[in-house]
Amino acid sequence: MATLEMKDLVVSVEGNTILHGINLIVNGGETHAIMGPNGTGKSTLAQIIMGHPKYKIESGEILLDGVNINDMPVDERSRKGIFLAMQNPVEVPGVTNFDFVKTAVTSRLPKEKHLRIGKFILEFEDSAKELKMGSGLAHRFLNQGFSGGEKKRNEILQMKLLKPSIAFLDEIDSGLDVDALRIVGENVTSMKSPQLGMVLITHYQRLLDYIVPDFVHIMIKGNIVKTGGKELIEKIDSSGYDWLKEELGISDFEEKKVQYSLGTCATKSIK
Repeated sequence: MATLEMKDLVVSVEGNTILHGINLIVNGGETHAIMGPNGTGKSTLAQIIMGHPKYKIESGEILLDGVNINDMPVDERSRKGIFLAMQNPVEVPGVTNFDFVKTAVTSRLPKEKHLRIGKFILEFEDSAKELKMGSGLAHRFLNQGFSGGEKKRNEILQMKLLKPSIAFLDEIDSGLDVDALRIVGENVTSMKSPQLGMVLITHYQRLLDYIVPDFVHIMIKGNIVKTGGKELIEKIDSSGYDWLKEELGISDFEEKKVQYSLGTCATKSIK
């Protein structure tokens, strides 16, 4: 059972601090939801966990099973079991879906093991069928010509086949109609197990109707300012975030201070 821990994580991009001392622990078997207004650092958190070179860790640690992975490259993080379902999956002309996933799965195998291709083909086809992706998916180029909903379902297909131990799902509900949302939600829920810790980044309650989180975290201006359960989702759905800003005493001026000036002191200033 994997454990991912963020300790006082401060992150910047192009000289601007985006995350101001994030503390969060995700254990196998847990599902966490991170919600918050636009531009508050939710996707930045997912990207930095995956090792995107655009972002710089100013201070703090990312620990996977107690080991610091701050300087670990993206491919090694993936082989260690971290997965990111991207908000905007890229198109890769010339590379089929099947070859892409087969290569990714193979790269995670120990040197002494080989992929059983016949079994893997059946697993790929079964997963595609469960996601209502169509029988020709294996031969289509990765995300090329896919609708927004197909791209999101393709991310979940990869997750099903890679079997990560820690997964970040970054707004997988955006661009999905009601039926596609249900399909994605049911497939993700079916993967919940003690061997998988998940973090869902979303704006909307509708995703969390299908994937029920154990913990809900609210992020405002690069800080996790409140943690609770399903009652937080209902409150946000009915009242937005203004009530929370009022409860915490965050004015527009103070939000700007949190984002641009206070750095690691921001968390203390709003709690």
